[in-house]
Amino acid sequence: MEIKQHIENLTPEIIAMRRDFHQHPELGFQEFRTRDQVKHFLTKTGIPVKEMAKTGVVGLLKGDRPGRTILLRADMDALPVTEETGLAWQSAKKGVMHACGHDGHIAMLLGAAKVLSELKSRISGQIKFVFQPNEEDAGAWLMIKEGVMENPPVDAAFGCHLWSQIDTGTIDIRPGPVMAASHYFSLTIKGKGGHAGFAHESIDPIFVSSAVIQAVQAVQSREINALDPVVVMFTSAHAGTGSNTIVPDEMTLQGSLRVLYEGGEQDIRKRFERIVAHTCHAHRADYHLAFKVGNHLLSNDDAMVSLVRAAAREVTDAPNRVTGTVRTMAGEDFSDFATRVPAAFAFIGIKNTAKGIVFPHHHPKFDIDEAMLSKGTELYVRTALAYLAKAGI
Repeated sequence: MEIKQHIENLTPEIIAMRRDFHQHPELGFQEFRTRDQVKHFLTKTGIPVKEMAKTGVVGLLKGDRPGRTILLRADMDALPVTEETGLAWQSAKKGVMHACGHDGHIAMLLGAAKVLSELKSRISGQIKFVFQPNEEDAGAWLMIKEGVMENPPVDAAFGCHLWSQIDTGTIDIRPGPVMAASHYFSLTIKGKGGHAGFAHESIDPIFVSSAVIQAVQAVQSREINALDPVVVMFTSAHAGTGSNTIVPDEMTLQGSLRVLYEGGEQDIRKRFERIVAHTCHAHRADYHLAFKVGNHLLSNDDAMVSLVRAAAREVTDAPNRVTGTVRTMAGEDFSDFATRVPAAFAFIGIKNTAKGIVFPHHHPKFDIDEAMLSKGTELYVRTALAYLAKAGI
């Protein structure tokens, strides 16, 4: 059966699965029901599975002939958001919602697994279907630590994201950096407490912090090429007891450093700390700075992009619907796969103004145009088949 027709026949089931996952969302590393549903579907499809990374699932499909291995990934976690869509399949859990499209990713990859399992005779090699927990915080890293890239070794990886910033019907993919590295920081400015009426006897950490917040903005405006995207963002500031007479001993600032150019991750951290250190020194204060990696830079491999763009043109049947414009300062832990093997990450448009599907990711009224679920399924299928059939990538 022709691929498009096969997927068209399967589309009602894919939509039903998406709605079921949407109605029963689970936070990162709590995707127990989701895990069990995924395992049941893959097993019923004839694909052997194993659990990994607490709530993750990996299915391995072996083609009828030997060859390379491609990893296809879908993330599974929901967000701590109370849904306000009013959909018939709205989240049944107050305070938890699939507000980022991961429910659609799961359903698309399950649909692709079913189609590909019925095309084993055309496959030379293996396909790993990776259903990853906790994309929001280190799920990919844990799967890699537990060996998802081995047995058999993975040669390439592909992932995609339903994307609210581009119109439905569009598939976007481009080479090079597409999603930012994000490094989270916690900075404690250490001063000297005292009485607000005797400011000269204290070292006010709030005053020093204000100087630091202003000074570090010079990194992006005066030290980095204006064509290399950088964001220095403070998201939390805490100090004192609320009394209007007490100068606190210290103030804690939190935020993130984001970069969207090759080689920028360590560079931005060094520049940030240099300015913090000298600003604190100028005001007689000390500091403690700690970093945590949120996501590494997600950069697409040129050859994989060419392959996926060709697959996308078959999916859309319209070359002008395959674009290459999306670059975002948001992060994505698919980057952990992409730093190890040639990989590509695509964006599938789901914005549909006519249907009122216009709200951004992580919004309580976020929704997806379900018409694109079949397109995402087909993109997974065609990318896997094309990669395993093509040598030299």
